[in-house]
Amino acid sequence: MSNRVRWGILSTARIAREKVIPAMFKGVGIDVVAIASRAEDAAREAADALRIPRAHATYEALLEDSEVDAVYVCVPNHLHVTWTIRALEAGKHVLCEKPIGMDTEDAERLVAAAARFPELKVMEAFMYRFHPQWIEAKRLVDDGAIGRLQHVHSHFSYFKLDPTNIRNQVEAGGGGLMDIGSYDVSLSRFLFDREPDRVVASVDYDPDLKIDRLVSALLDFGEGRTATFTCGTQLIRHQRAQAFGSDGRVELEIPFNAPQDGPTRLWHETESGTCERVFDRVDQYTLQVEAFSNAIRDDTPVPTPLADAVANMRTIDAIVESGRTRGWVSPT
Repeated sequence: MSNRVRWGILSTARIAREKVIPAMFKGVGIDVVAIASRAEDAAREAADALRIPRAHATYEALLEDSEVDAVYVCVPNHLHVTWTIRALEAGKHVLCEKPIGMDTEDAERLVAAAARFPELKVMEAFMYRFHPQWIEAKRLVDDGAIGRLQHVHSHFSYFKLDPTNIRNQVEAGGGGLMDIGSYDVSLSRFLFDREPDRVVASVDYDPDLKIDRLVSALLDFGEGRTATFTCGTQLIRHQRAQAFGSDGRVELEIPFNAPQDGPTRLWHETESGTCERVFDRVDQYTLQVEAFSNAIRDDTPVPTPLADAVANMRTIDAIVESGRTRGWVSPT
């Protein structure tokens, strides 16, 4: 293939229109050549607004487009695996929005399908890991700058009651844990660089919407190391993440939705004082798509393998089960 990766966008979802597609336009060696919707008018409107050359009235038409090398899948959660597999079968590389599937079984179905196409790249889109603030946080932890990592705590919440919003539709994979709690689970596993031995959680469901609206969980990583988090869809908007070690602490001010129009801050605290590190504004979506595109061009492994996506889903499933049984559950 050429040194430019030609992208097609599967869905006109808000995250695609407002976040990912504008980020792609800023990327090096990246062209956005097509977008698809289940409604022709929506596809054409998005293509015109974003100056994308071709609009397809069906997802199938985009997958048949010979000028598309890679597909960004941002359909509702319950369709992630189905359309990722269909894109692979059409010979396309796939960057799929998180969560990778509806549950572990769904995710493993994708792994089995992807094994049939070893020449194609597929990855779950956790963009936060590509931001310099998280690269630095991970470096500080791995280099022992806070001593032995003992505990990770994070919080992610917003307030949204609209029943027409996909995040509030349980049949489509809505709910706080799948939407934003997946970040809390991911970052804990990322920093500890291993899987939790067991989890225990409290899960509160909205009586009308039926989605989980408040989840608090404790993840046991063994040897006295733990992670805790709370995510909520009916709380004041807030996010924060901290990692505590035997000799210090790291805190990220805006760990997930890092602003594209301003800097971010990280604090590294030890007994000798607190150092504030300021990171210039970057677009973490651009960095993610560039990294994935580089893996396609260079035929190298993707930054985050599917095994990581399955492990994240397995922990999410364990949290849901713990909320139901009110006891400890092992993800493995």
